[in-house]
Amino acid sequence: MSGSHENTFAGLRGQLREAAATFAGGPDALEGILLGMVDDVDRAVREPLEIFPVCHHSPASALAMARRLREKQPKVVYLELCEDMAPLLTELRNCRLPVAVQAFAGDVDGFPAAWAPLSVVAPITEASAEYQAIAYALDTPGVELVLVDRSSDHVFQWDSRDGRTAEGAGDAPDASRPGAPETEAALHGDAVGVEIGDLRPRFAELEEHLLRHGRVRHWSEWWHQYVEVPLGGSDHDTYRQVMFLVGSLFRRLAPGDGDRVRVDEDRERYMWTRMREHLTATGTDPADCLYVCGAFHAASRVEEFGIHGSDTFTITPRTATEWRHGLIPSSHAAIEAQFGLAAGSVSIAATEWAKNLRRTGVRPYRLAGQAGTRNTKPRKALPATGSAPEGPAADRLTGFLRRPPALDPLDEAELLGWSVDIVRAARRNGYLASTADAIAVFETSILLAGMRDRVKPTPYDLQDAAVTCIEKDAVPGRRDVRRLVEIMMGGDRVGRVGYDALPPLARDVHDRLAPLNLRLQQRGVQRALLDIASRPELERCSDVLWMLHRLLPHGAARPIMGDRGLGERPVQESWDLALGTHQRALIELGYEGVSIEQVLEQRLRRTAYAPRATAAQVLEAVEDAIRYLRSRRLADELGTRALEVLAGERTVDGAPEVLRRIRRLLSYYRTAEPVLPAWIESFVKTGYAHYCTLLPTAFTDEDATVRQVAAMLGFLFGMEGLALSLGCDRTQLELALAQCRPRESSRTALLWAAQTHLGTLSRAALRTRCDDLLANPLVVPAYPRYLSGFVHALEPVPHLADFVVEAVSNAFARLPDPVLLPWLPTLITTLRAGGAELAPLLIREAGRVFPARLPDLDAWTPPWHPTRESAAPHPGGSSGAARGAALLAAHPATCDALADLLGCDGAWTGPEPAAPKGSALLTRHPDTATALEALLAAN
Repeated sequence: MSGSHENTFAGLRGQLREAAATFAGGPDALEGILLGMVDDVDRAVREPLEIFPVCHHSPASALAMARRLREKQPKVVYLELCEDMAPLLTELRNCRLPVAVQAFAGDVDGFPAAWAPLSVVAPITEASAEYQAIAYALDTPGVELVLVDRSSDHVFQWDSRDGRTAEGAGDAPDASRPGAPETEAALHGDAVGVEIGDLRPRFAELEEHLLRHGRVRHWSEWWHQYVEVPLGGSDHDTYRQVMFLVGSLFRRLAPGDGDRVRVDEDRERYMWTRMREHLTATGTDPADCLYVCGAFHAASRVEEFGIHGSDTFTITPRTATEWRHGLIPSSHAAIEAQFGLAAGSVSIAATEWAKNLRRTGVRPYRLAGQAGTRNTKPRKALPATGSAPEGPAADRLTGFLRRPPALDPLDEAELLGWSVDIVRAARRNGYLASTADAIAVFETSILLAGMRDRVKPTPYDLQDAAVTCIEKDAVPGRRDVRRLVEIMMGGDRVGRVGYDALPPLARDVHDRLAPLNLRLQQRGVQRALLDIASRPELERCSDVLWMLHRLLPHGAARPIMGDRGLGERPVQESWDLALGTHQRALIELGYEGVSIEQVLEQRLRRTAYAPRATAAQVLEAVEDAIRYLRSRRLADELGTRALEVLAGERTVDGAPEVLRRIRRLLSYYRTAEPVLPAWIESFVKTGYAHYCTLLPTAFTDEDATVRQVAAMLGFLFGMEGLALSLGCDRTQLELALAQCRPRESSRTALLWAAQTHLGTLSRAALRTRCDDLLANPLVVPAYPRYLSGFVHALEPVPHLADFVVEAVSNAFARLPDPVLLPWLPTLITTLRAGGAELAPLLIREAGRVFPARLPDLDAWTPPWHPTRESAAPHPGGSSGAARGAALLAAHPATCDALADLLGCDGAWTGPEPAAPKGSALLTRHPDTATALEALLAAN
């Protein structure tokens, strides 16, 4: 190198050496750090391939980039961005910024399965240097744009820490982020963020020191005050050297060990290796190239640095993971949330960008046809401040560090306009603000700036002043003053991906929903009314909406009227659609397939064949295949899978859900198909044998609930007819119940109900047992638990509803209040949580038994209590059979029909029961006649 280059920063080195000796009392580590920073700047400045250091979403960087591109007109632009994202950049012209370039992998191969899905995003705003470089390269003929950063696959290859957060995800958000809307902050989801120009201290003590001595609250405010504003009007050399210096400072004071330092250095080796490969392959002159990277990486000390660096770095191959790329909408709040910036800082940067363009007259680069931007006419640029600094011609740092900031004469008018606008916005939001408050905000902003050693107030000073003067102690509306200032400064601008840049699936969805005549890309909720009866073609739109409802997050497609049940055809539907708000989720569906039917089928299969899938989950997938896809083939495949899963289950946790879904599927197939599918017959046979096997264990298992055991019995009793017709043996069920030995009261009652259903326990015996329980003082406290078991028994034995009403009524009549009152909440919660479908049975039965009017209650006698007439002896002294026979002899037709049906011969000889035809039958079965007489007497 020439001597001029060697002596470029000689004066600055001498000043820093004297400062180190003054502050540290002699040569020490401080001198090494300060002189090393100058060496880093000198090394970066002397590199033949021009390095352009930037800070992410910095208006000063964007302004300097636009100015430099028009001056230099480079033929090749190397950009710090994942190299596999290059094909997407041309689609930016079909979008409205801000958007994010995304790489997405749903299925991983070579990474831990727990990391899936993998997602990498790189957000791009108009007020960023990278967008200026992209727009220049894509719209200037003969210019090549080369992305040189590691691929999305390498982002995760180099992440050796636990969890999925890679090095670009940024630090935790500032505590000053309370106003960021949650929905906008989640636009990037949990994706790993790759910053272009990450520039923030990684030494916590250094950041704390800068914030404290800079009298600011967070890093975004410090950067705006001490770097952004001073560099906004600087010349090119000054900008580069200051950014090199800041990057070197943060790099040298960063922790010296750990994976993050290793990843930083490997990224720099990767990028310089790629650039040397491109220069060698194309023969491009380095003087015609421009390397755009973060200032942190510009001040690199790796051996591979520069076009003459060593070629000792080996780039590892990518894994077999299949990556899909696309553009997703972004927003200012999403960028702030993901990269740990203060709320409103990106909006303030956009405002600063617009102000810099007006002040300097620089014409920015914009992609032709870019949505949401305007091409400005070229204007004569104003001279940049600091264009003639002190010191040598190539040393801009010395003059910049010595020069005090100058007050822009337009700032006072700007501050006055801000003060008036915030008062106007506050009044619209319910604050009692006036002109006096605008004056107070203006003066307080100037006062706060002076207290913080600032020449002019910043938007952050205005924010604090507005909170102090306007908000006071109450927030009348849903927005506080701090949020109003953010909105006034530009708000949370949300980007949008244009139709042409959408993946095929998303475009297909828009095309298929076109008959709705809605602006589906518009943000917000839109109401769609589907009168399918008069417009049958809308049924296809209904199919799409129901699939979107199943696949997208809640709120993207929400049904207001209408339902998609098994076998039902829609007539009229009403929907609330917010596809524009949930555009990111729709785009990510496009990474999984080319149509929503394909994506839904893949997800159903993934659910059914998951290692921990349950029979209930697979049956739900079968229902979804029928409801949304109307696919008999897929339903049969998933049904066979449900049969396999059920046979392998060893618990009864999913029994209630299995019972509910198999009943629904049986009802559907019995009405929609001529014969039952083979898989559902096999499922009933297997389930019958499976639950019979588990039944004795379930009655004693403490982990199994009463509701689960009742669901097992419901399956066995409800499917018994079909199971027996398919070859199952009822003896297996009888043996299983005979082996049950419950120890808990509710399960004992459940077993009694099951025995009553099978006929091994009569109702009279069951009633006697309940009476014995109420008569035993030692068992009375546990009687409510028996009743809970009877309530759950309505699932497998619904015809016991009248007996359950009788048992509950007896409990209310005979249980003491200390026992009854604490049990009532348990009964209510039992019915609400596990017996919502059982309550109608009890209510309907109680309505049939109890009198309909309150005055009739005093004279009402429960039907299970014997009446006086039936309890009194018959005048003739005859038995119950004789009384019933005399009654039926007066009406012989019914008895004769029953006798003929049962094969009894004979004829009536008179009114006495001696005749052999009907009377012989009544003599053998007297209970029926007695019950019939009691019922007629009661009525």
